[in-house]
Amino acid sequence: MSITSGPKSHLKNCIRRSAARQRTFRHLACVLIASSCLVALPSANAQAPESRAASVEVAMLTLDRAVEIALQNNPGLAGLHARADAMRTMPSQAGALPDPILSLNAMNLPTDTFDLDQEPMTQIQLALSQSFPFPGKRKLREEAVQYEVQAADALLSDRRTILAGQVRSAWWQLLSVDRALEIVDQNHALMRDFIEIAQTKYKVGRGLQQDVLLAQLELSRLLDRELRLQGVRRAAQADLNAMLDRPADWQINLPPTSPNTNLPELPSETQLLQQAGNNRALIDVQRDLVEAARKKLDLAHKDSYPDFKLGVGYGKRQGFDALRGTDRSDFLTVMLSINLPIYSGSKQSKAVEQRTHEMSQRKYALNDTLRTVQASISRNLASYDAARDQVVLLETAIIPQAQQTVASMLAGYQVNQVDFLNLVNTQITLYNAQINYWESLSRAKQALANVASAVGEEALYE
Repeated sequence: MSITSGPKSHLKNCIRRSAARQRTFRHLACVLIASSCLVALPSANAQAPESRAASVEVAMLTLDRAVEIALQNNPGLAGLHARADAMRTMPSQAGALPDPILSLNAMNLPTDTFDLDQEPMTQIQLALSQSFPFPGKRKLREEAVQYEVQAADALLSDRRTILAGQVRSAWWQLLSVDRALEIVDQNHALMRDFIEIAQTKYKVGRGLQQDVLLAQLELSRLLDRELRLQGVRRAAQADLNAMLDRPADWQINLPPTSPNTNLPELPSETQLLQQAGNNRALIDVQRDLVEAARKKLDLAHKDSYPDFKLGVGYGKRQGFDALRGTDRSDFLTVMLSINLPIYSGSKQSKAVEQRTHEMSQRKYALNDTLRTVQASISRNLASYDAARDQVVLLETAIIPQAQQTVASMLAGYQVNQVDFLNLVNTQITLYNAQINYWESLSRAKQALANVASAVGEEALYE
């Protein structure tokens, strides 16, 4: 809150008139104290500065809306969805029989005349053959691919969960920067009031020039901090836009009212780990891949058994059979063949060894995923608890104490019992505490989103 030029002019006159001097300072103190308290309140209903009010009203990106847009538009998620759709078409392919072979053959054709009637064994044959894998192979191939399909679906589900957590984290980071910018803007007005107070006291001989210079220096520092925060905001906005599949410079306006500033008490780490074991899709991905590798190993063992090929052909002959006195009879051919795995030492046995190692790799990957998820839960739970404690401390102790100190210092300054440096430093402590509150709240919300992602939920206790 800023003081209007009328009261400021009246203040200068009152300082010169000793009869009204104390009354005017008390009035000014009340105004500044009220302004400080308004800034200090870490309320979820803090309003955006006037300079941003118009743009905020244009389009508000709420937290739920940001998650919804990301799940609909994110290109990485769309790519995994297309991959999962493609994988669903594969099991029937893997379990199908090989295509039959239809052949047309000219058999025993004499090369001197190419006459179909010359030789009795000459025939035009039409044949059809079909390969049959050893019983059980087709089923194993189909089951192996089916587990890979389940893994693709689980990976898509896990990516949705991770993306939702990342969007929530980025949204809260952007919100904390916006709140910090609001606090800096409000402290600009307060610091300008301090500068005018110091200038007024200096002009009437009751202040020091160094007080004016100090206030101007602190105002410049506020401007410097605002510039740095604006850079951080642009970076955070670009990160969030990337998740929403928008241009990096797309303007994001967040609502002036936070959706939910509550920080719940989470279950124990043991309970969260158990919940992750049941719900986390990434763990299901690795479990499905282990089962797929097991089926491929069983298939490698069965590859030592031969496959079959069954065929039938009909041969059409031309010409006259002089011995029988009739036209030459046609030929029917039936074929049955099997492949002989005589190179199993360098082929099938090596395939079994390969699949055994692949299954071991999948088991190690599953164990590594379990440990990674457990570490993520522990790390983010610790971060959440620490940030939550900081929020409680700032909200219930540090900020109220800083408010009271500012009020006391301001009251002492008006009667020359407190020097200007202590007053400014106290106000700086207050607005730093306010910014720290939103930063801590943002860290807590980001940690909460990360815990939810690690457990396998899009949102946890919100």
